[in-house]
Order: sequence, then C-alpha cells, then structure tokens
Amino acid sequence: MSFRINNNISAMGALRNVSNTSMEAGKSITRLSTGLRINSGSDDPAGLIISETFRAQIAGLDQAVRNNQDAVNFAKTAEGALGEISTLLKDARSLAVAGANAATLSEAQIQANQSQLNSIAESITRIAQQTQFGSKRLLDGSAGVVASSVSAANVSYISFSGTFNGQAITADSAVTVNVTTDAEKATLTGTRTFALATTVMTAAGSFSLNGKTFSVTTSDTISDVVAKINQSSDVTGVTAAWTAGAGVTLTSKAYGSAAEVNLSDASGILLSAAGATSDAGVNAVADVSVTVGGAAATVSFSQGSGLALKDAYGNSISLTENGNLLAAATTIGQLNVGTTQFQIGANAGQTAGLNIGNYASSQLGSGVVSGLNLSNLDITNGASATDAMKVIDKAIEEISAARGNIGNFVRNTLESQIRNLGVAKENLTASESAIRDVDVAEEMTNFTKLQILQQSGVAMLAQANSAPQAVLSLLRG
Repeated sequence: MSFRINNNISAMGALRNVSNTSMEAGKSITRLSTGLRINSGSDDPAGLIISETFRAQIAGLDQAVRNNQDAVNFAKTAEGALGEISTLLKDARSLAVAGANAATLSEAQIQANQSQLNSIAESITRIAQQTQFGSKRLLDGSAGVVASSVSAANVSYISFSGTFNGQAITADSAVTVNVTTDAEKATLTGTRTFALATTVMTAAGSFSLNGKTFSVTTSDTISDVVAKINQSSDVTGVTAAWTAGAGVTLTSKAYGSAAEVNLSDASGILLSAAGATSDAGVNAVADVSVTVGGAAATVSFSQGSGLALKDAYGNSISLTENGNLLAAATTIGQLNVGTTQFQIGANAGQTAGLNIGNYASSQLGSGVVSGLNLSNLDITNGASATDAMKVIDKAIEEISAARGNIGNFVRNTLESQIRNLGVAKENLTASESAIRDVDVAEEMTNFTKLQILQQSGVAMLAQANSAPQAVLSLLRG
C-alpha cells in the first residue's frame, strides 16, 4: 500500500465513473422525457437511417390518403352533376313520348313541349360546361388533358389546365410556340478597364454586389477580384468575366426581370468613379397556338418569369436556353384529351386514371339516328318524336354508363385504396415505433439503476477524496 497526495488515483477513477454514469443518466432522462429511444444519430445510427426512411414513407402514405379523398370528392362532384343530367333526360324522354301522341295535342301544346325540350338541352350543356371542382371543369371534356413535350431540346416542362383562350380543350392538339421576346439575363460592365490579368488594384476598398460586400486590397489583381465574385455566385446569383483592356462584366445566373445585378461601388473598384448601377433581365414572351373548338387559337404567353411562359388560365411552358432562341413557330408539345390522372399511392408511378368525357347536349345520343343528337331534336310530329326517343334513350345509356364508370372508380379503386393505405400506414408505423420509440418500463428500470450508481459513485468519490488525509498521521509521527 502506498500513500500519495499529489495524485489521488482512487478519486480520479471514482470521478470518471460518476461522470460516465451522469452522462448515461442524462441520456435516459432525454429518452423518458421524449418517449423516443433515438433522439440523435449517435443514439443508434443504423436505426435512425431506417426509421427516417419509414417516417418519409408514412408521410407519403398520409398524403396519398388525402389525395384519394380529394379524388373521391372530384369524382362525386362529376357524378352528382351527371345525376342531374340523368334527371333532365328522363323529363326529356317524357316530352318525346308525349310528342309522339301528336293526335291528342294542340299546336300550342306541341310547341310548349318543344320549347321545354330545347330548354332541357340547353341546361344539360350548361351543366357540362360549368360543373367545376375548384377551377377544374369536369364534364366539358377538358378534365383529362395531358400535356407532353415533343421537343426536349426546346422545352423542359409543359402543363395545360384544360382551358385555352377561354375555351375548353376537348380534342387532341399540337402545341406550337413562337418566341416573340427572348428572355435575357441581367448584365452590366464596369467602366474601369484593366489591361492585364495581373493588373493590381490602385487603391484598397470594397464594393457591394446584390447585397454582398467584397473587400479588395492593393495586392489583389483583377483576376483575384473576378475569382472572389465567382466564388460567391451562389449567394449573389451573379458571375463575373473579364477580357484584356475591358471592364469586368457582371451577369445574372438566371433569366428574367426577377434576376438583377445591383452594383454599389463607393471605392471605385469596378467603376471609374464611385457610384452605383444596376440592371434587370427580361422575361420571355411567346405566341402559343392550340386547336380548340375545331379552330386554331393563338394566345400571347406573357405572364411568366424568365424562361417560364404562362397565360391567364394556368397553362405553363418552361423553355430551355435553346428554346428561348426559337424565331419561328415550332411544335414543342402535344395535348391528349382522355384520362384524368390521380396520384393514389405514396410512391412514383402509383397512379390511377378516370375517363370523363364531354357531356354537352351536342355530344349525347349521336349515332342512333343520322344527323341527330340531343341538341337538335324535334318532337313536333309523331315520326320525329319517335326518333327523339331513340336519341334520348342512347343519351340515357351514355350518362348511366358514365355514372357507373365513376362509381366503379370510386368504390373499387379509391375507397379500396384508402383502406389499403390505412393498413399499410398502421403496420409501417408499428415498425417505425419498434425502432424509434422507447420501452418506458425498460428505460425506467435502467434510469433507477443509474440513479443508484450516481448516488453511490458520489459517495465513493467523497471517500476517495478523504483517503489522502491518512498521510497526516504519518507527518504527525
């Protein structure tokens, strides 16, 4: 046994153990207070990675459920409007049946029936054209408009809402673009010129570029200044270039009026005299042509920013830098009218489609009697009333089939998917919980153990600190 007073090894060991116990107790308190076993990456790196993946998937499942519920409401809105059309068609058929019994009707009654039938046809067209889910029209044939690019070199993105120039897009069409105003980047050139890349600054100072300050010393060359600007281009959104005998040219990285170059040079670093100057870019403008209502229509897309072209109806086209230079009408996209797409799953490609057509009067009942549809029926005599019944019967079949198709989509696709997503979320949450959540009973047992160790460790640290006092008895002897 040895006695030392300069280094109390026992106390140091006790202190180390107490510190470790206190650290673990702190972690235990965090787990108990949050209810989570993993509160940071250091708690369980592998578990954190897996659980974060699960959490992202769970969030996607939640949104997918909301998507399906929105799709149900979308479909039910359409089905409800078709139900009203179905009611009107029943009334129309009753009028046709009455008109076929012309021998018992007066001329006034016949004309009254015809007027009522015309009114029904107009109402059906009105319902088809005005039924909307938000701003999306449902029954005029535009609900399923899908836009796709056919010129990747000129267009990076294309989207159409289903309405163009105030008219519903009800037939497939090419999209043609003619750029009338090229998008431009903001650019300005400093008025101070530099002969060589090694030319040094004549004076120290600073200048501000889009709110960021750059400091310059007399040992900096023009190449150094250009490099400083380019190193901060992600912050300022501006790049710099220089050629021998000229000033520094500053150019915005983005196109359009929102991209600016604002230079404030109080020290006359880039400008020949102290001052400030600025420039803004230009937004692209283009004439876009689409076939609607059987005729070509051209609209100026002038509401976008930079290379993004937009119109008043939510249609948008994003040009590439190559597309920005189109000087003649060029076909860049294709519109296909057909199936409305819904994202019903939590992952890419998990979509479902619903085909909703055009249910205006002129589109119903065609093909039964040559030249007739619901919009041009005549029930003023027995023969024409009989033909009208055939057309109306066909229209009723078409509306009933459409309602059945929508009902099938809601019941067997959307509602089934909602139930399926609920099961998936429940089980995925259980897996995430098993990894991330703390077992409170187990952790409380661990915390109690740590409390006891902490208390006993502090007591032993006190004993270890008092042990060197035994040396005093030797000194007194």
